[in-house]
Amino acid sequence: MTDFRTIFSIAVRAVKANKMRSVLTSLGIIIGVAAVIVMLAIGNGAQISIQNEMKIMGANLMIIRSGVATSSGARGGHGSQPTMKAADGDAIQEKISQIKLVAPVLEETTQIVYGNANWSTGVTGTDNRNFLIKDWELAYGRFFSEADVKNAAKVTILGQTVVNELFGDVDPLGKVVRIKGMPFQVIGVLEKRGESGMGQDQDDSVFIPITTAQKKVMGTSFPDQVRFIMVQAVDAESTYTAQDDIRRLLRQRHNLGSNKEDDFVIRNLTQMMEMMENSTRIMTILLGSIASISLLVGGIGIMNIMLVSVTERTREIGIRMAIGAKAWDIRCQFLMESLVLSLLGGVVGVILGLAGSELVSSFSSLTAQVSLAYILLPFSFAGVVGLFFGFYPAYKASQLNPISALRYE
Repeated sequence: MTDFRTIFSIAVRAVKANKMRSVLTSLGIIIGVAAVIVMLAIGNGAQISIQNEMKIMGANLMIIRSGVATSSGARGGHGSQPTMKAADGDAIQEKISQIKLVAPVLEETTQIVYGNANWSTGVTGTDNRNFLIKDWELAYGRFFSEADVKNAAKVTILGQTVVNELFGDVDPLGKVVRIKGMPFQVIGVLEKRGESGMGQDQDDSVFIPITTAQKKVMGTSFPDQVRFIMVQAVDAESTYTAQDDIRRLLRQRHNLGSNKEDDFVIRNLTQMMEMMENSTRIMTILLGSIASISLLVGGIGIMNIMLVSVTERTREIGIRMAIGAKAWDIRCQFLMESLVLSLLGGVVGVILGLAGSELVSSFSSLTAQVSLAYILLPFSFAGVVGLFFGFYPAYKASQLNPISALRYE
């Protein structure tokens, strides 16, 4: 019976006997494993960033904007034709079963003042459903009450950046800031969110009730007008069916005949994010496949060195066969040496891959996220490469004629 511990011990001694040659032989495996880990980690980090962006924006989300205005043949951008009302959003939530939450939004960039400090930022008129869709909690204070929205109260909720710029170390709760010269009482401060995937500071935000924005701050072309409506479906699949239902409902509410174009635009952000995620996944696989070519090159290097080793140790093989070693024993010995070389290269490659991933995250805008699967996959593949490319030299060694091998000089 083959003693694999003895064979392993012999293989390790053979690798140690030619340290420099062993290192150079494993170099292709080392580079291949490290490159695959780094590439997969970067791709994984990109997918996680997209998922986090979806969570920040709101899961299963659609945005409904006003349509495009045309004047003297010139077409404006989306939203240039004011057509959307907050009541449209209420109708969507009430009549379409796949919809979970709807939030109206009216926004404008303006100056906000406290004492001698002032700051230019985006002011958003909305209601509490906006925060639920974005899963955005308060650091302290309270959200808008029903009375705030009903009475168009002059109250505001601030992001952390605005608090830092206007108040410094002062507690903002209960303080009065001025928006377009009008006094607003601070009732809440949102938790810190940081930058979005597009580099926008999400904490540089001010929120007021939608009715206050419509009636007192921003002004509208008609009552109840909003810039856009955020719509959250119950799940990702529902966004596709709900999109068609929303289109039919809005065309009916806006009295659009069959010969008229939509006066609104629906953007399915879930679909857009899924497309980005699929593109990133494909790119990750492509980059990983390209990096794995180094493993194949490393395998060829192992096969070449093992063929040289068989030639150098022909007499040793003859002696082992003469004292009773079987062809299987010789084959296992050289396969084990090939496996040890590839796995040692795999271990060093894993270490370099982890270090490389950390360097990428530290010194670039890319985020590399390493998972256990992304370590085991290239390491296991390195072992398979070692066995595959070591088979022919091992087979050649096991087929030597003992008498001819003993005579070999």
